[in-house]
Amino acid sequence: MADTMTFDLVSPERKLASVEATSVNIPGMEGDMTAMPNHAAFLTTLRPGVVKVNNGNDVTEYVVTGGFAEVSAEGTTILAEEALLKSEATKEKLQALLERAEAELERAAAHENAEAARRVAGHKELLLRHSL
Repeated sequence: MADTMTFDLVSPERKLASVEATSVNIPGMEGDMTAMPNHAAFLTTLRPGVVKVNNGNDVTEYVVTGGFAEVSAEGTTILAEEALLKSEATKEKLQALLERAEAELERAAAHENAEAARRVAGHKELLLRHSL
């Protein structure tokens, strides 16, 4: 049984991570989940939140605005709409992401309102947690 798995985090702008990990905490659309080596395969959408990559005693955190996560026995790949190191996520950057999500909610057609509202709620939660 392998003790680690491959973790990749990619956004349209850049590849943020390609490392070995013992576990990855993922902000799934239906709730938080943890991927580990030899995990059953699945694909999920992401809500705005923090991805936590564990490798023994080392933990690296990334802020994502949404996207997809693919988990398999060999590894986890996250394709993020936008992503940055949590240490780079200033209150001003998070506020700008929230304002953009709120503007998208205002422009959304009626059938898209529920999804846009979930994104706004996710960004508000992210901003609140970062402020603590």
